[in-house]
Amino acid sequence: MNGSRLRIDKWLWAARFFKTRSLASDAIDLGRVQLNGARIKPAHEVRVGDRVDLQVGEARIEVQVRGLSAMRGPAPVARLLYDESAASIARRDERRAARAVAPEPAQHLKGRPTKREGRALRRLRDGS
Repeated sequence: MNGSRLRIDKWLWAARFFKTRSLASDAIDLGRVQLNGARIKPAHEVRVGDRVDLQVGEARIEVQVRGLSAMRGPAPVARLLYDESAASIARRDERRAARAVAPEPAQHLKGRPTKREGRALRRLRDGS
């Protein structure tokens, strides 16, 4: 514990929302993390009771800060640092159910097509 205040980037890392503090800082700089509805900087201090809204990948997460820790621990301990809102949990469950029914078609595609895939695409496009 570091008193009653802690840097937001360090708290996000300790709460296991990001793998590194630099990833947390980058997300904050890009505006993907808001504290009590306002944009912040990575050195901004978070206090118990603050509301944190963050965008991690496609997920939009809303949490209430319940504890502060400057050390990254196991996931069950990190989970005690915040309470996720009911709306956030419901949104996450809806997305999970939608992915189970019909997965995103482009989700598995990475990068450019191979030469073979490019030929197949041209054949489809040209109608040959």
